[in-house]
Amino acid sequence: MPPAPSTLTSPAVAELEAIGTTVRLLVTEPVVLAEAEAIVRDHLAALDRAASRFRPDSEVSRLAAAAAHGPAGLVASPVLASSLRGALRAARLTDGLVDPTVGGAVAASGYDADLAVVRGRTAPLRPAASVPGWRSIHLDPVTDRVEVPAGCLLDLGATAKAHAADVLADRLATRLRGGFLVDLGGDLAVGGPAPEGGWRVGVEDVDGHVVQVLALRRGQAVATSSTRRRTWAGADGSTRHHVLDPRTGATAPVTWAQVTVVAASALEANAASTAAVVLGDDAPAWLAGTGLPARLDTGHAVVTTPGWPDPTEVTS
Repeated sequence: MPPAPSTLTSPAVAELEAIGTTVRLLVTEPVVLAEAEAIVRDHLAALDRAASRFRPDSEVSRLAAAAAHGPAGLVASPVLASSLRGALRAARLTDGLVDPTVGGAVAASGYDADLAVVRGRTAPLRPAASVPGWRSIHLDPVTDRVEVPAGCLLDLGATAKAHAADVLADRLATRLRGGFLVDLGGDLAVGGPAPEGGWRVGVEDVDGHVVQVLALRRGQAVATSSTRRRTWAGADGSTRHHVLDPRTGATAPVTWAQVTVVAASALEANAASTAAVVLGDDAPAWLAGTGLPARLDTGHAVVTTPGWPDPTEVTS
């Protein structure tokens, strides 16, 4: 992921590292910042315990260990159940272009540990792993028991982060006074009343330069997916990235260096931007069909879809 579109005005801000990314929290009422930060820290710690592929004691890892011997299941914690519902919704919205069952394929591509570890070695050549498919997952709506097929490793990565941004923005607005912007490594969600003129958010190019300013208000979110940030070297000399094509189990094409989407929630924006990376050349037409404004950057040229604002304007 590239840095989130950077916030250019911030009444009060806290920054921390969690779930493998940089987290920024902005509030319109500075007096609630410490309490808001504690809420964010607690939720993200619970998310890490639930969904991290790199913690052997996480629910996702324990479920994968059991699935190594056949179909497996467990009663999910509220955080895992909520995250998985978000992931399955993203899969439905994208017709499977974003799929939570790609974990085995992501690991086979070399991303089987924290990114710093992966970057310190050369990923071996391995055949693309099969992807069981999101429809093979069952989550009981009453008991929250999740069932997965044999060999399934869930990868909730991007969708869990985006969903967490939405959850936190809503939770903060419900519990505390003022307005909030939650930025989880490129997934931005807002809750409560925005500052005058909206949350001014800078859209960056692939080199990190702010090229455009948006003004986000309640009911809007932004997400960016990239093929240039979470990368590592393969033994064949290739550069690999973290977005997989569920249809093939292989690394998605590098048509787009990054894709930024505005939607009603960070989950929807993230699902669309990730699907666009997977689709490659077909992404602009697909995004236009969804009605979501988007900016697609090859690193040399930019394509936008209907509804994306003129870069000379500050807009909401």
